[in-house]
Amino acid sequence: MKRPESVLVVIYTKQGRALLLRRLDDDQFWQSVTGSLEDGETPYQAAVREVLEETGIDIEVLNLPLLDLARQVRYDIRPLWRKRYPPGVTTNLEHQFTLVLPDTCDIQLSEHSEFKWLPLNQAVSLASSATNRQVLLELTQ
Repeated sequence: MKRPESVLVVIYTKQGRALLLRRLDDDQFWQSVTGSLEDGETPYQAAVREVLEETGIDIEVLNLPLLDLARQVRYDIRPLWRKRYPPGVTTNLEHQFTLVLPDTCDIQLSEHSEFKWLPLNQAVSLASSATNRQVLLELTQ
């Protein structure tokens, strides 16, 4: 069962292009890097791990600036995904991060079917979750 605590990592470039990933289990759902915390893992550690697993970008080796927004948001888990959580769990606590890269790069997909580097305003429009859209929107300002 998944732990109802996760990270969101919005990856974008200095030129204002954001990375979005298309989910394998819902081809209409586009998102930034996300993932549940594992037992004994801090949100920061989960963010580093999820970025590596979902994109192939090694934050530690490349010494990249992962920024903890020091913000947690609670949201309702989509009914489609609730079976992955313990019985009765309907909400998730999300820790939010951003990662700025010098430029776009190739992504090594493992958990998604496609990726796009989009201007921030287009990424806001395509992102499927409200929390993801909010962080992207803040980056446009």
